[in-house]
Amino acid sequence: MANWRFGIIGCGTVADFHMEAIRQIDEAKLTYVSSRNEAKAKEVAEQEKCAWTTDYHQLLSSPEVDIVCVTTSSGSHATIGLDVLRAGKHLVIEKPIAMHAQDAEKLVRTAKEMGVQLSVISQRRFEAQNQAIKRVLDEGGLGKLLLVEVSLPFFRSQAYYDSAGWRGTRDADGGVLMNQGIHSLDLLLWFAGEAKSVFGKIATQTHAMEAEDLGLAIVQFENGALGSIMASTSMNPGFAATIHLYGEKGTIKLEGSTIVHWTVPGWSEPNRTARNTYGGISDPRDIVSDFHQSQLIDVMTSIETEHPPLITGEDGLRAVQLVERIYHSAAQGRELAMKGEHDA
Repeated sequence: MANWRFGIIGCGTVADFHMEAIRQIDEAKLTYVSSRNEAKAKEVAEQEKCAWTTDYHQLLSSPEVDIVCVTTSSGSHATIGLDVLRAGKHLVIEKPIAMHAQDAEKLVRTAKEMGVQLSVISQRRFEAQNQAIKRVLDEGGLGKLLLVEVSLPFFRSQAYYDSAGWRGTRDADGGVLMNQGIHSLDLLLWFAGEAKSVFGKIATQTHAMEAEDLGLAIVQFENGALGSIMASTSMNPGFAATIHLYGEKGTIKLEGSTIVHWTVPGWSEPNRTARNTYGGISDPRDIVSDFHQSQLIDVMTSIETEHPPLITGEDGLRAVQLVERIYHSAAQGRELAMKGEHDA
């Protein structure tokens, strides 16, 4: 594999996982960082021995950068991401790809026009248990899929939302569905396929914030399966997310990164690892960088082979479309088709 040079835009907490992942890849090197905070940019650059700037456009004009990781606040992803793509750089963008589906569509379209790779951070797809579940589903191990239940009973304190002015706002951060829940929604769509319709309810129950801290939805999938979603940041003290998959031949239950039930005829249960790699239940910093590393390697490989990465821009778009449709359904109090008129 060739050596690839990375730039990172945004030097907050999330950037730490990207920097750690890059350090662990022999063929990767962090060459440039950008932050609006000059002191932070200088501190990170000294730590990583790379160039720095407070103007990310300077980073984008550098010939020493091949791939850019965007780790800024969610509301800035679309604008910065478009600038990255138009500069001809490959883009790894943190979830969500954008706050609105139309902006995500623009990112996907621009990446194709510029002939560069676009991947959205959904690192949980690289976890061994999720890869095993995907193989079972793809090969029909559960038979006809009947129901997928997603539950994300997380906890965030009011202090968390008060720590930055953009946290908990609809346009800059999104609520629990767009922020914390989107990893589980990505897995839901990866496992169950395209959503056909959705009925949603949202509420803000325990926090002083603009966006929702509780989201519920019932999903009808194109393959006939049903899905249920519950995501919250109000469930004190916080619990691991779960995904339960029920098929006509058997059942798989996942809690965090652990398979807690496996009834799949003809398939041996995957080996359980003693190391718990699941985190973020009550502290967003409490996760490992292992699977960010896996995703960055996948992106590097996709560039070299000219094949799509495991998580594409289209995947990020589908997750945002689902959340957006839940919001629209909740506002209108009715079930909405995923495809059709754009409801306000």
